[in-house]
Amino acid sequence: MSTTAPKTAAQDSSLADHWKTKPLEQLTDADMLAMPESEYMNEVQLAYFRRKLQAIKAGILANAGETTEHLREDTSVVPDPADRATIEEEHALELRTRDRERKLLKKIEQSIASIDSGDYGYCAETGEPIGVGRLLARPTANLSLEAQQRRELKQKMFGD
Repeated sequence: MSTTAPKTAAQDSSLADHWKTKPLEQLTDADMLAMPESEYMNEVQLAYFRRKLQAIKAGILANAGETTEHLREDTSVVPDPADRATIEEEHALELRTRDRERKLLKKIEQSIASIDSGDYGYCAETGEPIGVGRLLARPTANLSLEAQQRRELKQKMFGD
């Protein structure tokens, strides 16, 4: 019994040009990874990442509206101190989550602006390509993996 490893997108030549024939709405992360390096941050990739960022932004904005409604609904007076503490803790957790999303929203706006200016996908410190894989994992990344690691090491050594 021989086992063959499944082909990755980079190894499968049939996927390499698949992005040329598919509409933008049907492109997948695998299609982006299969693109040759010579096509890095071409119009299709930029449109794909813009679409991805806008979808994340829409989700965050929808969640923000739900939070407002949820906090309004739960403002009733609860006589039991334990129940009141639970509700307050849930509200605090939800507000912390929304605060993180608010910060992410700023990064999304900056990423969309960098797409518009033609800087998206390139490290803000070195100017080197960030890489499609990293951008798929973190579409708001503005540093290459190496630059991010250097920054985190400096923060660990010297603090913020």
